[in-house]
Amino acid sequence: MLKQRIITGLILAPLVLCGVFLLEPIHFSWFFAAILAIAAWEWANLSSLTTQVVRVSYALLIAALLFKVVPYISVAWVLTASVMWWIIASLLVMTFPDSSKYWKNPGVGVLLGLVVIIPMWKALVFIREASFTPIESFNPLLLILYILLLVWAADVGAYFSGKAWGKSKLAPNVSPGKSWAGAWGGIAAAMLLGAVTSYLMGLSFSMSIQFLVITVITAMISIIGDLTESMFKRVRGIKDSSALLPGHGGVLDRIDSLLAAIPVFVFLLMSLGWVV
Repeated sequence: MLKQRIITGLILAPLVLCGVFLLEPIHFSWFFAAILAIAAWEWANLSSLTTQVVRVSYALLIAALLFKVVPYISVAWVLTASVMWWIIASLLVMTFPDSSKYWKNPGVGVLLGLVVIIPMWKALVFIREASFTPIESFNPLLLILYILLLVWAADVGAYFSGKAWGKSKLAPNVSPGKSWAGAWGGIAAAMLLGAVTSYLMGLSFSMSIQFLVITVITAMISIIGDLTESMFKRVRGIKDSSALLPGHGGVLDRIDSLLAAIPVFVFLLMSLGWVV
């Protein structure tokens, strides 16, 4: 299993980085739309829609919305809806399993998939062409790289700190393996990355503080993204969203944290007027 995870990771990481840095904007949008369409196919299963015809139809619906509807909706509206959802998701995670009565209906799950999946694409497409006002010559693609590294750092920090000190469980009804020590370790790792990055970018002290606050909030919400998918999987009675990625489960299992982190990260940058 470990060998499979390593091999799959060594293939996926360069593929994603090539998609970010080498593709033109239109192809960039297609690339991530394809990833999210697969995630939608898996989300349909988490929502108890098990027939392939229905799952594929849902994936095609998401893809159609991304290109035919979402471009005409304000990025501010989409990201605000996303932030509101992840606040609600936090409450649902904290009150699980009692909260499942509100969302375990397949129809509700399908609707929630819209606010889970679509905002990540909208945020990525926006940031791909945005201007970073603190440093006008700054390549916005580096912001995308930063958020990827932030989530990775939070995951790694959570893993090692959880292994070392993880006794008090974070959300035992949702994911028994996650601990408060892991959460704090992940946030600490993200803060370290944020501090180093702000120094390398040459941000002022006040801007560095703001950047660290953005980083901490994003790291925290990435944990909620992970727990939210775990919550849906627990009700569905499955371990992985699919078996598409050997050793890693499904696409949703790899991007669950990013689905929450990317829209919130971009929303916070927009709120401070850092990206336009």
